[in-house]
Amino acid sequence: MNALREVLALLSVFVVPAILVGFPLYGLFRRVPVYETFVEGAKDGFNVAVRIIPYLVAILFAIAMFRASGAMDFLVDVLNPVLRPLGFPGEVLPMAIIRPLTGSGSAGLVVDMISRYGEDSILVKMAAVMFGSSETTFYVIAVYFGAINIKRTRHAISAGLTADIAAALLAVWIVRLFYG
Repeated sequence: MNALREVLALLSVFVVPAILVGFPLYGLFRRVPVYETFVEGAKDGFNVAVRIIPYLVAILFAIAMFRASGAMDFLVDVLNPVLRPLGFPGEVLPMAIIRPLTGSGSAGLVVDMISRYGEDSILVKMAAVMFGSSETTFYVIAVYFGAINIKRTRHAISAGLTADIAAALLAVWIVRLFYG
């Protein structure tokens, strides 16, 4: 198990530099005007940002209301007895609930957990793995689907939430496997 950790640690050092160098080199190899394409994409990105602001404000307002209303605490109280037998600690349940809603809110939860339990706590490791392995499903649906005027999300929400639930459960089990 230590050898696997060392290999993963070594590989993780090279991933970001390989991406930062690899994509432009691939573009040059394919004779794509890399800089000009990047600038055009940046212009389009600014226009998209302006279009999604109303959706962003709406989802952030909804999240604030969810937390301020006490619904978060109620949901934790209801789900904790169901998840405890699965080995899912109640302390990381807020992360599993908030992560599909907001990235910054879930990052704030991780910071709060670090100050409460310490950076080496198994609970913080579970929350951090959950943060990195799941998506902000409702945020993505509200902002990106709204930006391109998709009204019917079909199966996107159920598929996203299924993936989020799987990521939360697997984060807890894998962290327990690696860190006991």
